[in-house]
Order: sequence, then structure tokens, then C-alpha cells
Amino acid sequence: MEIIIQPTDEAASSIAARLIARLLRDKPSAVLGLATGNTPRMLYRELARMSLDWSKVRTFDLDEYVGLPPEHPASYRQFMWENLFRYVNIAPANIHVPDGMTKDIPGFCARYEGAIRAAGNIDLQVLGIGRDGHIGFNEPTSSLASRTRIKTLTAQTRRDNAKFFDSEANVPHHVITMGIGTIMESRQIMLLAFGEQKAHAVAHAVEGPVTAMCPASVLQLHPVVKIFLDEAAASRLTKVDYYRWVYDNKPDWQKF
Repeated sequence: MEIIIQPTDEAASSIAARLIARLLRDKPSAVLGLATGNTPRMLYRELARMSLDWSKVRTFDLDEYVGLPPEHPASYRQFMWENLFRYVNIAPANIHVPDGMTKDIPGFCARYEGAIRAAGNIDLQVLGIGRDGHIGFNEPTSSLASRTRIKTLTAQTRRDNAKFFDSEANVPHHVITMGIGTIMESRQIMLLAFGEQKAHAVAHAVEGPVTAMCPASVLQLHPVVKIFLDEAAASRLTKVDYYRWVYDNKPDWQKF
């Protein structure tokens, strides 16, 4: 696990974008796992500005609200279109987002898992982190071996997401989300976290025990994880000086 601390969220997002750009140049048919929400907006904005060829790239979104049609302004399919896909030359057939309107949720989840496997699994998964340490919509107590499935959102997550809806009452109670086991099969993982409100979760995920009570802590067991933070999100870490020293003294061939 590599911890990359930058002065601002813009600076951290720019470095993260360079990492993805290098992957797409090295492997034009890369498979990306994509997160939504406020955290990755700057990352996607930076990627959209780069001269990258997305024609062979395949993407799988982490999650989607159950019962929300794809044209709803708060749907994650709409989010990805507005923040990234409309600006790049990705083929529509290569975009995969969970179907929140499916009548057969278990069947759809099994097919989504199958589609990821058929694509050769995810090369790089983008993640955010919730205040309670959730990744995707894998809330605390989620199985660390879980697969794509339906989940019930906590009251805190619904409050946090109310800003994307007219009111908290309109936030769906259920989502389809990739499972933690699915996420952990990605070849690389990057997690972005910005702001003081994420500092507690980041500290538990990076320096705490591996526990289902902080789902992001499972990333400690993955061989290739990079955590991109601004100063505020890193404020509760105890080994900040060490993380900075490691990043500043990387060998040239590891820099990006």
C-alpha cells in the first residue's frame, strides 16, 4: 500500500490521472473499474483533458441505485456520462453500469460478475471511501469475500448522498454494488479521499486492523494499492512523514 499525500485534491487527482493515462497507453484495451460521487470528479476532468484513446477501453461501474432509471440525473450512468464518457471516444458497448431497474437482481448480479470475468477482470479499480470506511456501497459488516449484490444503505450514507437528490427522503434505500471480493480481484486499486471528514476513515483503513467494520481496511491485503490524499484527509495518520519520504524517494522507474 502506497500513501500519496498532496497539498490539494487537485494535485492528488492530477497524479492519479497520470497513473491511469500510463495504463491506457501501455494497454489500450485496459479494463477500468470506476467510482462515482464528488471525490473522483477532478480525476475524470483531468482524464478528459488528456489525449488518450478510449476506443478499446472497457469500464465497469462500482454501483447503482435500485429503482433509479438510467436517465435520472442522480443515476450513476448519468454521472459517468456527464463527467467523463461524453468527453472521450469510448464505445457505448464497452460501458457497463449495474442496472438499477432490473426485475431480477440476483440474476443480474451473477451476469455482471460474469461480464467482468469475461473481460479478463479489472486492470485498475478507482475507489472513494465513505465516512464509515465503506468502499463501493459495501457498508460496515459487509463480508470481505462478498460479490456483486444488493445492499441496504445506512442512514449515514443516505444523509451523505442527499445532496444529489431533492431531499434525503428521495434517496433510494437499496443499491447494487460490486462486492469486496470482486474489488480485491482487480490487478491495481487506487483510492482517493479528500477533506477532513474522510480523515477518520482513512486512518482506520490504512493504519487500523483489517476488519469488516471498516471495509476499506481490506485493501491492506491487496498487493498493488495507491491511496491518494489531500492534507486534510491525511491529518489523522500517524506515519505521515514516512509516507512522504517514501513517495519523494521512489526510484525513477517507479515514478508516474
